[in-house]
Amino acid sequence: MRNDSAADAPPVHLPAVRPRTDHDLDACARVLAAVHEQDGYPVNWPERPKLWLTPAPLVAAWVAELDDRVVGHIGLSHPDDTDAAPGLWAARAAVGAETTAVVNRLFVSPAARGHGIGALLVARATAEARGRALHPVLDVVESDVAAATLYERLGWHHLATVEQRWSPEQTVKVRCYAAPAAP
Repeated sequence: MRNDSAADAPPVHLPAVRPRTDHDLDACARVLAAVHEQDGYPVNWPERPKLWLTPAPLVAAWVAELDDRVVGHIGLSHPDDTDAAPGLWAARAAVGAETTAVVNRLFVSPAARGHGIGALLVARATAEARGRALHPVLDVVESDVAAATLYERLGWHHLATVEQRWSPEQTVKVRCYAAPAAP
């Protein structure tokens, strides 16, 4: 008796993570728009999404692809005065905030969730930070429960929840996290 079910099954495609290029920015902006529409991330839609994806302190960025389509993004930046987590972690570790790297701009297409893409992107950014002898940290808006759940599932440590003033009219609560100690 022959079992042809394996031959008849559709091929299994695995997500891949690679460095982001400028050619990826249009696709990233489209995915970001879908995420914003479904999840409200980012809280404030940027006037220029491609510029938002390339903040000045950016060190590196990656995209995730599934079936040859960009379906996720993550960035790694030097800390700046808008980030709370670097200072909190530095105070606990008795080091300077310059010893941290900020994981940011993480999003995954709603249509591509359930493939472990968020975890793959976080692992890539974390590895890059550690390769630069920097400790990965991040801030996440308190209302983004799915993101906080992901970081906690990956072993990230909640440092504190703090208020940040984003504008004279807007104050938000953010949860600050630090990656677990390197293995």
